[in-house]
Amino acid sequence: MRKVFPKTGIDWPALEAEMAALSDEDIDWRHGRAPLYVFHGSDSAYEVGRQAFMKYFSENALGGRRAFFGLKRMEDEVIEMGLDLFQAPDGAVGNMSTGGSESIFMAVKACRDWARGQTRLKEPFNIIAPFTAHAAFNKAADVMDLEVRRLDTAADRRADVGAMAAAVDDSTIMVVGSAPCFPHGVIDHIEELSALALDRDIWLHVDACVGGYVAPFFQRMGRRIPLYDFALPGVRTLSADLHKFGFCPKPASTLFYRLEEDRERGLFHFDQWPNGQFSTATLSGTRAGGAVAAAWAVMHHLGVDGYTAIARDLAAMADAYVSGIKAIDGLYLVADPDLTIINFAADDFDIFSVAEAMGTRGWLPGLTQNPKGMHAMLSMFHETGREEYLADLESCVEQVKGTNSQSGLKAVY
Repeated sequence: MRKVFPKTGIDWPALEAEMAALSDEDIDWRHGRAPLYVFHGSDSAYEVGRQAFMKYFSENALGGRRAFFGLKRMEDEVIEMGLDLFQAPDGAVGNMSTGGSESIFMAVKACRDWARGQTRLKEPFNIIAPFTAHAAFNKAADVMDLEVRRLDTAADRRADVGAMAAAVDDSTIMVVGSAPCFPHGVIDHIEELSALALDRDIWLHVDACVGGYVAPFFQRMGRRIPLYDFALPGVRTLSADLHKFGFCPKPASTLFYRLEEDRERGLFHFDQWPNGQFSTATLSGTRAGGAVAAAWAVMHHLGVDGYTAIARDLAAMADAYVSGIKAIDGLYLVADPDLTIINFAADDFDIFSVAEAMGTRGWLPGLTQNPKGMHAMLSMFHETGREEYLADLESCVEQVKGTNSQSGLKAVY
């Protein structure tokens, strides 16, 4: 039966108990049993983020310019720190959003509005992207009546820049690269895409939502991470999520523009109503002030040294997962990860049956459908459960081998 509105109020202890009961069957994400959705860098970063969020629990970031001046300054400083991190030139700008999908949406909107002023470009417009690009590009295209042309990747699972160049036509307004791509955890050939964008005078967006805030610190500790940011002159916009590997509370993402006029194209302005001018740099109006304050606090709390220390721990953990998976007979990495996203598959048995068996042991299986594989975005939550995960994985592989079983699982994000 449908829930009815309660007649009388319920006090907090009773509500807390009911909430705990409702969540009793949730995946044990605190011990690494969820392959995505939650991220952890350090206990101190978690606590600083929580405290800062609650301090600004009621404030609305929409009112930063008119009422919450401290919050507005915090958001400006978050953007300034991001511009510094991503090697943006003088004059580059940005803003916070509520998530990667919104950041991508606003980049596509700005690009679409730029394209409307280019007489050489013919509608209907299209976007050229590797098959591995995030679904948010199609979400934005659906709203704006754009076409997304997804192309097969190269053998290394990275964008096939030659194929993308061949697909560009008089209606192409944007090319897309990921740093890294969500399915396989590898960074596309952004340097080559930058050259393509400059040569054809089209917009290059780099989706660094799942790696942007950790990749620079992998670089600082000596990892060979491909170039992907504004150091490449063809990169026009870049999205990066603070609530993933920036280890900040949700909802917090960032979108950066090389050119200030491009951010202006991304803005929404409206004044044909009784209240006068209404302007936002995001699709959403109201935004959680706590998320802005928490991002500012976590970034200041960790600093370069703190993020580098977390990156060192993440790299060691990811290496241990990769080694453990490669040691299991019949499994192989779809691609060697650049950061902490892993994707692995099976030679001669159904990997989804392995995933199904892992599910019976309390693990939420992350899946990819092309190729069929298992998938995880590793944060420090996954260190405590690593040995148990690898042991269960090996056991489930042995259980499935030779059975010719075919799971009914489907890859769903």
